[in-house]
Amino acid sequence: MLKARGVDVIFGIPGVHNQEMYRGIEEAGITHVLARHEQGAGFMADGYARASGKPGVCYLITGPGFVNAMTALGQAYSDSVSVLAVASCLDEVAARKGQLHQMRNQEEAGRTVCDWSATAHTTRAAYALVDRAMGEFATARPRPKAIHVPIAQLEARAVDAPAAPVLGQLPQAPAASVEAAAQAIAAADKPLFIFGGGVRSGFDAIRAVLDKTGAASAVTFAGRGMVDSADPLFLGSAISRPDFADVAAEADVVVALGTELAEVDIWRDALGHTCPMIRVDIDPAVTAGLGPEDHGIVGDAGAVLQRWAAALPQGAKPSRWSADMIAKRRATWRAELAAERPGIVPLSDALRAGMPDDAMIYSDMCQLAYGAKEVWDMPRPHHWHHPSGFGTLGYALPAAIGGAVARQGQPTVCLIGDYGLQYTIAELGTAVELGLPLVILLWDNGKLGEIEDSMVRAQIAPNAVIQRNPDFLKLAEAYGAYATQPATLNDIAPALQAAFAADRPTVIRLTPECVGSGTGGAD
Repeated sequence: MLKARGVDVIFGIPGVHNQEMYRGIEEAGITHVLARHEQGAGFMADGYARASGKPGVCYLITGPGFVNAMTALGQAYSDSVSVLAVASCLDEVAARKGQLHQMRNQEEAGRTVCDWSATAHTTRAAYALVDRAMGEFATARPRPKAIHVPIAQLEARAVDAPAAPVLGQLPQAPAASVEAAAQAIAAADKPLFIFGGGVRSGFDAIRAVLDKTGAASAVTFAGRGMVDSADPLFLGSAISRPDFADVAAEADVVVALGTELAEVDIWRDALGHTCPMIRVDIDPAVTAGLGPEDHGIVGDAGAVLQRWAAALPQGAKPSRWSADMIAKRRATWRAELAAERPGIVPLSDALRAGMPDDAMIYSDMCQLAYGAKEVWDMPRPHHWHHPSGFGTLGYALPAAIGGAVARQGQPTVCLIGDYGLQYTIAELGTAVELGLPLVILLWDNGKLGEIEDSMVRAQIAPNAVIQRNPDFLKLAEAYGAYATQPATLNDIAPALQAAFAADRPTVIRLTPECVGSGTGGAD
């Protein structure tokens, strides 16, 4: 059934409770990737979904196996990722106690981190739940679903699965709403567009819309790559900078597409605009609660952009925004970041210079990623994935493995810190086992640097922020991976080239000493 619905890969770990789920996987033509931990299996499914545009599927075992994956499912919920978790469960937990892997309510636990969590007590119910999940992935905001199947049901004979249904499409915005918004944008003197990760298509229309309106634009971290970084009216991914509020206050209409403008997007209470806002999103909850002068459009943002590109008056509209002001703002924000995070800007520049345009990057919760996301303009949309919202440490390595499985033959990168890597380091064995030429950029400053800085700002004596690290290069080699440590920033590009061409993963250890060595004239 799964194969007929487009599933080519399943990530998981077999056990005595879920072994029946493995019967027939190879015969169906599905590849199973053996994770080292269920959290890794969930993150791999997440990374696969982000890279492929298809749902990522993970197989989990009763009780602790499912609970181990809940962190990954919570991250997928926060970041709107299509992950389907299929787990075995006990047949009965009220009258029988002390069973292997018993927990009080596995289905209810799943509801805390998934869009929905349901138990299939019959074969037909299992099929129906799979099709419900696949249908919702295609037609609504993508979020993880959990299906639990009792062991006795897994072991029983099953009826044949129904034929795969024809999937629906994302909701299309009403024509009247799209036209009214187009008129408001055309009439504005200083429109400001903000593109988020929820814009999944219509990228060719973005340039036309910006030209026809004379608008300035910005992107969320997830929206990088949607606007050409050479555009003189492009503000970059700096909406979280405090004085971006001053820029927003200059606009006479703000158009936000595919973004919640959540706390982790702007890191303040409000964007800073005083003008009407037009919001476009497939989730009605995002467009709810707008002010009386605002305009909410529920629908596919990419389709709306295409319709605006066709409906707006022909020809480029002179802009009221100052390109000089925007250039100065971007230079100021870059200088602020360089002062706040010494060494991160030149390191980001050196890494970006060594990356092919089609590299897909998965980053973790670490200082290098926090800084790089502000100054690293992406050449393509949806090629940098970060655990926003839920903010899980250890995400990047297994997620990048899932991405590399989906992108065979294309460059895939994991950017992770020394502490976060130790959350999921065992998954390096999976990457070696698969022979993936995965590039693992390890930022090793020997501490929880972001927490140390936060404690200092709060006037707390730094405590429990320095840990004893292993020799990461030897550890990587022990797993069968390659390992290297650039001595200077000039050594980074050659290290990247070798790693992308390798026959297995390469850990590239980056340290503050490497940054401090300089580049002989580069920034």
